[in-house]
Amino acid sequence: MNVTARGRPPHPELIVALPLPKDVNVSFEFFPPATEKAEASLWACIDRLAPVNPAFVSVTYGAGGSTRERTHDTVVKIATETDLEAAAHLTCIGSSRDEIKAVAERYWQAGIRHIVALRGDAPDGDGPYTPHAGGYAYASDLVAGLKQIADFEISVAAYPEIHPEAKSASDDLDNLKRKIDAGATRAITQYFFDPDVYLNFLDRARAAGIHVPIVPGILPVTNFNQVKKFSALSGTSVPKWLQGLFEGLDDDPETRKLVAASVAAEQCRVLHASGVKDFHLYTLNRADLAFAICHILGVRPS
Repeated sequence: MNVTARGRPPHPELIVALPLPKDVNVSFEFFPPATEKAEASLWACIDRLAPVNPAFVSVTYGAGGSTRERTHDTVVKIATETDLEAAAHLTCIGSSRDEIKAVAERYWQAGIRHIVALRGDAPDGDGPYTPHAGGYAYASDLVAGLKQIADFEISVAAYPEIHPEAKSASDDLDNLKRKIDAGATRAITQYFFDPDVYLNFLDRARAAGIHVPIVPGILPVTNFNQVKKFSALSGTSVPKWLQGLFEGLDDDPETRKLVAASVAAEQCRVLHASGVKDFHLYTLNRADLAFAICHILGVRPS
């Protein structure tokens, strides 16, 4: 089969002819439930996805630390009641260094060894990000502080299309490198839709001396209009072809799910053909799409 210089097939339709991957690793991201119904939905999702043996699962942290206790309770419950490796999100927002130390120590005592360290965003309506007077200003500072508290495994965020507050692409890469130099051992990307966006970013990161795993974050699109609004805020480009796939489906959620799974799975297969073996799936606490994507990637229950 002919391939491009990157190693990916020259025509997307050839992806279906590639052998089923046997070397893919996945991780999942959940968010903490706010209601009893949401908690039941989350655990149904976890029960459905646990048999595919993800490398780890992470639980998000709300803007301004608004879900701190729910995040902690969810992560600890996953760690104690399942065989999954649980990772907790932790941000700089709204917390002093002592408060963050207390949270981190609680995680360590509960057996949580993996933290996703983020700067975080201010709650809606609070204006631009402002560092806490007695806290960590940036994610790189948070990483360094966590490593002084305990020998956590630390993942951080990366932005293939540049963080919306970064001065430039090189400035954004410098920031990522500071986080790695501070002790992070993995980067997980903001979601994207064009595989070349990630592959080009990976080339630039490697050229900048960043050699830790940079795991692509994959978001199955179940609500195109919502994703389009969020993408405008996060700096993520939305290709016209993606909009075309979801046209006319505003009132057809079942077809949207089928399209979402198809697009995300093809995205992953293209990346795998280019040598990518690790994927982080933003589940939105829904197992159906994530499970289907895993199945297509050859990640199946033992």
